[in-house]
Amino acid sequence: METIEKNIQQVFGAQGLDVKTRGDKAIWAIIILLSICGLLVVYSATNSLAYKLHKGNTWVFLFRQFSVVAVGIVIVYFAHLVNYTIYSRWARFLFVIAIILLIYTLFFGTSLNEANRWIRLPLLNFTVQTSDLAKLALFMYLSRLLSKKQEVIKDFKKGFIPLMLPIVIICGLIAPDNLSTALLTGATGMLLLFIGRVSMKHLLLVVAVGAFFIGTLVFLARAYYDEANGRSKELPAALSIKRVSTWIKRVQDFMYAKNDEAPYQVQQAKIAVAKGGFFGLGPGNSEQRNFLPHPYSDFIYAIILEEYGLLGGTFIVFIYMIFLFRAIKIFRKCGYAFGAFLSIALSFTLVIQAMANMAVNVGLFPVTGVTLPLVSMGGSSIIFTSIAIGIILSVGRNVEVIEEEAENKNGSVA
Repeated sequence: METIEKNIQQVFGAQGLDVKTRGDKAIWAIIILLSICGLLVVYSATNSLAYKLHKGNTWVFLFRQFSVVAVGIVIVYFAHLVNYTIYSRWARFLFVIAIILLIYTLFFGTSLNEANRWIRLPLLNFTVQTSDLAKLALFMYLSRLLSKKQEVIKDFKKGFIPLMLPIVIICGLIAPDNLSTALLTGATGMLLLFIGRVSMKHLLLVVAVGAFFIGTLVFLARAYYDEANGRSKELPAALSIKRVSTWIKRVQDFMYAKNDEAPYQVQQAKIAVAKGGFFGLGPGNSEQRNFLPHPYSDFIYAIILEEYGLLGGTFIVFIYMIFLFRAIKIFRKCGYAFGAFLSIALSFTLVIQAMANMAVNVGLFPVTGVTLPLVSMGGSSIIFTSIAIGIILSVGRNVEVIEEEAENKNGSVA
């Protein structure tokens, strides 16, 4: 019995298996609110598609989304009960597993839209986007390294290189089939290193390398575009490999395409935004869901703007900002470096992904394949998002317990 109790305390903390819901109450409310918003918009966005594919049954995708969301909330609950220090011990192992899975996905993954981003789990017939697991593993590992290297954090060889190498490896393996996710993950990693007090001159060096890469992509997009005829030139064989031609084409579309020349999904998203106006057409009244590709995932924010208008779209942005603010509050209160870094890293990656999705939907960024966390229809993306939020709440739960113990101690002393 003592051994069992000891193991429980290791996993769930010194307070043992405390099944009460703890953590930041505002974040719990945000989870529920975004999940409800997601169910409403996914039902609307998939209504016509479900009617066509399932002989008039318009509820199929709603039930599927509800099931995934329900599982996600259960995962959040149990993940928030776990003592977050456990993740520090498993960080290195998960990082290695993530690298192996990314390499496997690169060569043997399930191909969709000319990109290998998923692997299919045997027996379960369930596809998983391995980059989701890789991001989680990367930020666990980075948080562990940052917490252990604060004394040598300004040193290039002992501090910067060991921290930068994991980011380069993970982003380098994600980039060939998912450049947008690699760039967003890299940006989040750099932000975490900045918060972790890595030398600014070392960070600027990486920024310069990134700027050179993006500048090269823009240069190629300009060099191989015929402005007179308004179309792309034929790319040499060296630039036609893998997804390089797709990257160049998307930059060209973003830079040069006029309203009537823009990619089809961009045109339809703009129409949806314009129709929404300030107050929107109302729940379930979207017209562009019948024309917009992936209105339930990549372009779900355009459907939100069409049905709920600028008012509803601004509300969604506000919710994500509140989530970030509450996560920063947990970061500032956490007395342990690993938990503080982990909570802020996971919150930043979710909010940055959300901002990128919304920016694409309103035409501020080139088209990417990132979804809106907790709102877009999905399976593995919601599962890994739920794990990330559960970990953030686990850190908040630990902060609450420590504060309560301090208050009880002060009360007993008084």
